[in-house]
Amino acid sequence: MMPTYCYLHLRGPGRDQTRLRQVLAEQVLGSWRRDGITVWGVWEGLFGVASNELIVMAAAADDRDAASFTAVLPDDVTALDALTLRATVRPDGTAPCERPGLYVFRFFRVMDRDVEEVAALSREAWETFENTDSYRAEPQGLFRQAVPARAWGRMLLVTWYDGLESWQTSRRPAPEAMANFQRRRELTDGTVALATRLVTPFPG
Repeated sequence: MMPTYCYLHLRGPGRDQTRLRQVLAEQVLGSWRRDGITVWGVWEGLFGVASNELIVMAAAADDRDAASFTAVLPDDVTALDALTLRATVRPDGTAPCERPGLYVFRFFRVMDRDVEEVAALSREAWETFENTDSYRAEPQGLFRQAVPARAWGRMLLVTWYDGLESWQTSRRPAPEAMANFQRRRELTDGTVALATRLVTPFPG
C-alpha cells in the first residue's frame, strides 16, 4: 500500500506562530507518532502564508483520511486546508525534508484523466531542469489527490531551491524542460504557489 500524505495549512491564534509551534511540538507530533504518523516537513511562509500560519506535511504508511491527521488539533488551531495525497514520481519514501532553503508549494488544477501524463511530463523535464550550473533546484515531491476527483482535482508540486535567485533563474530552464512544462501547462487550469522556508529542526 502506498503511503498517505496529508498537506495541512494551519493557522494559530494571535499574530505570530508562538501558540501554533507550541501546539505542534507538545501535542500534535506526539499523538501522531503514537498513531503511526510521521512528519515530512514543517514550513513557515515567505510569501502567501500569514505570520500566524505554518505548512505541515505528514505521512502514514496506510490508507487515511484527513480527519486522521486533524483530529488532534485543539480548538484554537484551524486547518485552512487539509488534503490527503499520494506520491507520484517523487518522493520514493517518507523520510523528512532536511535541506535548508526555499521550498515552493505549487498546486495545479488538473483533470483526473490527465494526472499520469502530468507526472510523466514532470519526470522527463526534471532530467534537464535539475542538471544545470545556472541555478540549484530539486523537486522534492509531486503528489496527486488520494481520493481522485470526478473531474477537476489538485496536484501538488514541492520544489527546493537554494534561494530566490535560483527560483527566478529556473523560470528559464533548458529548452527540453521548457517544452514539457509548456505541455503540462496546457493540461492544467491554473496554479497557486506558496513560497516557504523549512523549519528545522522542529522541536518535538
